[in-house]
Amino acid sequence: METTSRVGAQAPATEEADQAPSARRTVDGFLQAPFPWYGLDEAFTGPRWLMPVGTSADGSVEHGSIGHGEAPSVRGESAIQGGESTERFAVVVTIAANPVRRSADGTGVLEATSVSSAAWLAGVGLLSCTWPGQMDHVLRDDWLEQQTETAWVLADDLDSADWTRLTLPVDGVPTPFHYRESEFGWVLAGSTGAGVHLGAYGRGMSAYGLGFAAVKDVAEYAA
Repeated sequence: METTSRVGAQAPATEEADQAPSARRTVDGFLQAPFPWYGLDEAFTGPRWLMPVGTSADGSVEHGSIGHGEAPSVRGESAIQGGESTERFAVVVTIAANPVRRSADGTGVLEATSVSSAAWLAGVGLLSCTWPGQMDHVLRDDWLEQQTETAWVLADDLDSADWTRLTLPVDGVPTPFHYRESEFGWVLAGSTGAGVHLGAYGRGMSAYGLGFAAVKDVAEYAA
């Protein structure tokens, strides 16, 4: 899969002005997608937020993520008490189910997207907001590179013993997912009947009670 991205007090007026165009661009990216977006179903009543979309070489939107709960900090150990993270979030990744297709310049073939693609995106998403305790910046870069490769290997073999099966509702229909846990959180991946694959990752929120549903109006999540 070829993509250009792998996902009280009032703020000062200048900061709000900087955030507004960025938020608008993010929403526009979601609205340009020719496929439905998914998030947690209506049983989740907490905050929701959009993350940047991923695009192909020709600029077509291929995947994106919607966060739920508390936006995770990059430096995870800042939220750890007694050895456990206090962050509570779940991120749902939607990726278009594309068959093998020609590249934009017509010179090659792009890899088809699959459940493994969703699993890899979810695994990398979890790693991106994980910072193991007692690790400095330089070491984390090496760690992240190594773990990203490991996430790909795991995603490429969803039938291995590293994954278990978990059935969760998607638009009210029981749907099988591949699921795994680690010390950093959990990751799952599956497919829908709506032409998309779903991935999800989270920490502090149990995956066992989650349900997924197509988003009716993604622009509502931009606030």
